[in-house]
Amino acid sequence: MVDGTDIKLAGVARRLFGTDAEAAVAALPWRRGRDGVEVLLVTSRGTGRWIIPKGWSERGELKNEAAAREAWEEAGVTGIASPVVVGAFEYDKLLRSGATRHCHVEVFGLEVRRVDDIWPEMCERDRRWFTTARAVEACGEPGLAPIIESFRPAQGLTVLPVFHTAHTQHLVFCAGFQSNP
Repeated sequence: MVDGTDIKLAGVARRLFGTDAEAAVAALPWRRGRDGVEVLLVTSRGTGRWIIPKGWSERGELKNEAAAREAWEEAGVTGIASPVVVGAFEYDKLLRSGATRHCHVEVFGLEVRRVDDIWPEMCERDRRWFTTARAVEACGEPGLAPIIESFRPAQGLTVLPVFHTAHTQHLVFCAGFQSNP
């Protein structure tokens, strides 16, 4: 069902991207494995292609929060969602009605901290960890493969100085940021 929020988001997407694309978000769940960075892919419900969790933001939700929620619903993982977009792609979503919806998807890295055995869409999707090279090969979204291939997560949490006082230095911990000396 399309509501006023969906129509407003579509209008924003048209103004920003010059297309009739719907604005969507996605999570690129990742972890450090024995052979380097691994990413978690899930199967699409309709075709069984390997993709990443994606969907729509809900009212009042930040984009990276929406991406993290989609990762929980579709893949059963939780973690730290980067506030920075790691890439974007467009695709045509096949709706249950048979119609298609053109979507512009912003992708946010999600450092996975917990993998649950039970999650909302567990009966509708498979999930699997891949090295980034294998994920690029397996990926069923052409626009997503280059994002996975170029993905480089920050080395953990980076401490950024925010401001100084006479007696103490206050710090902010930012997920997904890596400072360059």
